[in-house]
Amino acid sequence: MRRPPNRHPKAAALVAAVMSGVVLTTLPASAAPGGPGVGDPYFPDDGNPGYDVSHYDVRIAYDPARPDRLDGVTTVTARALDGLDRFGLDLKGFTVASVEVNGTPVKSFSRSGAHELVVTPARPVAKGSTFAVRVAYAGRPDPEGWHTLRDGGAYVAGEPHSATSWYPANDHPSDKATFSLTATVPEGWTAVGNGLPGPVTTSNGEKTFRWSEDRPMATYLSTVAVDRFTVHRGRTAAGTPVITAYSPDAVIDPAAEAEQTDILDFLAAKFGPYPFSSAGAVVVGATKEPTDAPVALETQTRPTYGGGMLFDASVVHENAHQWFGDSVSFKDWRDGCVAECFAQYAGQLWEEHKGADLDEDYYRSEVEASADDPSFWSVRLYDPGPGRELDAALYFKGSLMLHALRRTVGDGAFFGTLRAWTRVHAHGNASFRQFEALAAKVSGKDLRGFFAAWVDGTVVPPRKYLYPGSLGAPGR
Repeated sequence: MRRPPNRHPKAAALVAAVMSGVVLTTLPASAAPGGPGVGDPYFPDDGNPGYDVSHYDVRIAYDPARPDRLDGVTTVTARALDGLDRFGLDLKGFTVASVEVNGTPVKSFSRSGAHELVVTPARPVAKGSTFAVRVAYAGRPDPEGWHTLRDGGAYVAGEPHSATSWYPANDHPSDKATFSLTATVPEGWTAVGNGLPGPVTTSNGEKTFRWSEDRPMATYLSTVAVDRFTVHRGRTAAGTPVITAYSPDAVIDPAAEAEQTDILDFLAAKFGPYPFSSAGAVVVGATKEPTDAPVALETQTRPTYGGGMLFDASVVHENAHQWFGDSVSFKDWRDGCVAECFAQYAGQLWEEHKGADLDEDYYRSEVEASADDPSFWSVRLYDPGPGRELDAALYFKGSLMLHALRRTVGDGAFFGTLRAWTRVHAHGNASFRQFEALAAKVSGKDLRGFFAAWVDGTVVPPRKYLYPGSLGAPGR
């Protein structure tokens, strides 16, 4: 997401990072099978509780000479969690030409609300059965997630919503699924997606690109980008392929690209092995709308960066999300700290790696500058409230909270907790409450007061939690 403003110049070099980028493993009682939404506390109409998607096969055709049109055929493979005589998919806009379930035209389909495609199959889907829904559609992609570049190219990035701007989905991060993309574009253009590339074919003046992500992915982390890309390839120290695509008006900086790989290696040393089969970036330039602010988002395996350049703060933040937010996704939109608190603190770890004293240059500076600012402390890190799911507090206050936790439990327990977290919950969903319990278990400390003050508190934490361990000093 967009870069948050630096709160205090004194700490500017260390707090710079990018705001970016849910999930119910247990459905709320109000979520009816086949109903219009899983009942997320912040986005109750998102998703559908009646099925669990295992795979998306998205096939699109896009011509940059006609940027207002996208043609798509998407097949959603899912398992019915209950008997379904009807169910919903999330899709914004588009004209739907046909819908089939298991190869049979459906009894009916209709639109409901802002983004609901209601499907009534020819025969009810039995509980426990696997079924495939094929939707053919065309029209103008919704600009909430689909961004058109000045040359007619395009890219997808948006949180909390972007997937429904280009394909039908069960659009709630609780329902993660593997993903394959087939994108046909005119010759001279390149389509880039998540995961690893497949064969590229050419026919009748068009090129078809194939990408696949074999690890489960939340829908808002899926992406496609189309432009006259320059594509560079490399590898991390562990051998993970790194694929970086640059728009024609992007700056190709070999030093920044090399640093991207160094950052991935650094994060793996801190958080555990990189969780996916590929890495890299999509670096895009200016959009058609001059008012569009540059965006950065942790699109899985291949973060997307607007503004035409790779900056180390952005690269650290978005790649930290590959562990925190992408591999380990939050359970619902109350739990954004599972992603943003950790990604923001990763930026401070990188600054420390480069020689910064985080206690003095970052933590004390930021805390003291914010001490008399009630608004800085007033937002809870868990359940900040509807409309605040990506509040700046998750970035700034959340990062401070993690540094205070580190000084409370010590480096061994702190980084041991992070590595245990990314291992135990890899490719799944978890809540910050589970992180609290894990930190207490690994450290052997009673952390209830600490988390009550920092995570649930709305005022400056008491001194014993604000200045623990080496953060303490005479007079504090």
